[in-house]
Amino acid sequence: MWKSNKMIGILGKKIGMTQVFTEDGAMVSVTAVEAGPCPVLAIKEKSIQLGFDQVEDKRLKKPIAGYFKKINVPGRKFIREVSKDPLKEYKVGEELKVDIFAPGDFVDVTGVSIGKGFQGGMKRWHWKGGPRTHGSTSHRRVGSIGSTTTPGRVFRGHHMPGHMGAERVTTQNLKVIKADLENNILLIKGSIPGFKNGYVVIKKAKKKIAKVNKPKTQAEKKAKK
Repeated sequence: MWKSNKMIGILGKKIGMTQVFTEDGAMVSVTAVEAGPCPVLAIKEKSIQLGFDQVEDKRLKKPIAGYFKKINVPGRKFIREVSKDPLKEYKVGEELKVDIFAPGDFVDVTGVSIGKGFQGGMKRWHWKGGPRTHGSTSHRRVGSIGSTTTPGRVFRGHHMPGHMGAERVTTQNLKVIKADLENNILLIKGSIPGFKNGYVVIKKAKKKIAKVNKPKTQAEKKAKK
């Protein structure tokens, strides 16, 4: 089983959330992700191209189907690039599986957030709202958005009502609870971006590395006593 602290990753599909019990009896809310196997489609200087979710050639556009036929790999529906480990040699057609992660590892998960359509400012930007007494009718309205003479315009990026969600989002430093190689299932603590059956990219955490408990030497054990 190969593991590394480099920015390796895998592609997957969000299944849903459930609860599991850890070895110490604590109940943890986890998100189940069907991750891999992901064949390597192309090898570049600093990244590799992976595919996920096998699909029939007739459901692909002809140029894409021809691309898969050329590299002799069955067609995949979801294709993304991830950074590669410079210490490892990759081959086209080689499959990456969930065993690149281990319980206790931290990952960054990228997906498309759930779309919520057109929303007002209170829901979209968590506005406090206007007064609700003394005859006010501006409970959830926008209100003033700029001055008159100076600057005489509305600044770009002002928080306003509009389309909410359906954006590329990355949640960082999520802990891996279990990696089931037999069923290609990854259990990740907490929630991840996206809707049910939505595609996600799972990478080794960029900012956090799992702690490794080194066995104590005899001298350290005696010093502790």
